[in-house]
Amino acid sequence: MNRKIIVGISQGDGNGIGYEVIIKALADERMLELCTPVVYGSSKLFAFYKKTINDIGQISTNVITNIEDAKPKYVNVLNCLPDNVYVEPGQPTPEAAKCALKSLECAVDDIKKGKIDVLVTAPFNKRAMNAEGFGFTGHTEFLEKQFGVDKAVMLMVADNLRIAVATQHIPLRDVPKSISTELLLDKLRLMKASLERDFGIYDPKLAVLGLNPHCGDGGLIGDEEQKIILPAVEQAQKEGIMAFGPYSPDGFFGLGNYNKFDAVLAMYHDQGLAPFKALAFELGVNYTAGLPIVRTSPDHGTAYELAGRDEADPRSMISAIYTAIDVFRKRQEYDRILAGKPAPCRNSADFSRKDDVAE
Repeated sequence: MNRKIIVGISQGDGNGIGYEVIIKALADERMLELCTPVVYGSSKLFAFYKKTINDIGQISTNVITNIEDAKPKYVNVLNCLPDNVYVEPGQPTPEAAKCALKSLECAVDDIKKGKIDVLVTAPFNKRAMNAEGFGFTGHTEFLEKQFGVDKAVMLMVADNLRIAVATQHIPLRDVPKSISTELLLDKLRLMKASLERDFGIYDPKLAVLGLNPHCGDGGLIGDEEQKIILPAVEQAQKEGIMAFGPYSPDGFFGLGNYNKFDAVLAMYHDQGLAPFKALAFELGVNYTAGLPIVRTSPDHGTAYELAGRDEADPRSMISAIYTAIDVFRKRQEYDRILAGKPAPCRNSADFSRKDDVAE
């Protein structure tokens, strides 16, 4: 029998709400029946934030230094940070940024080796990270580099609402020159492939938003819809992709037309994420489509103003964990059907663990 899915969770910024939402998400014993969680960070920080949370109850923790020592039915805390790490709730500090990167690197290393099945990332501070030499505008771009992928898509997910963005973390002034027909085609192809393999939606119906107000009003206030976006939609249709648009974003969301589609492709970050968070902030998940591994994260940031105050809502983190597990299972089923044979539980090469048990 297959063992439980091993969920690796990077701690994010230790001075934000990452630990609080992780602890609250994993405090429910039903979570431990569903998966084996491994938190990459510090048992010291874990214990500190646990004490700040009221009515959390008993949490069965297993402090380890190697993934091979992780145990099912425990919250495994993998110490990968210096012993003298300290916490300053609500403060972006160089040390917190360095620790966030170390946590992420350790988790990525283990998922590359097939030692964990999925990756869930708690939020970090992008500005603080780059001040310490991170060199990327977010998790998505970092993971693209780590896995040799240059066409990943940031897909925001909440139940049946799914919104992808054509351009990710770039200045608004750079959006028009960054959009091309080929870029949009790449995103639509990837969205179709991901929705089929990762979400079990075959021949998904995709909506494409315009760039300009009122989709340019026939070229009066912009011609990107006519010259770039519409040709991408038409070519996608020729390739058998059920893509439609472009649609004016205000009316599209105002009238609830997103309910008629399996996913939406927005042209830039806020065009997609503003309505998404207005509709589903508490339950939203950031899923990186197009990677060889499964990665999710909650759809919020570090929320320094809430750190250490027992006020952070864990529902987005809970959804991120559930979504990662669901996608992993959907991929197994898809690959099994495609290959015509059972799929292995592991991401890559098998590895033996002294505590292997049939769950």
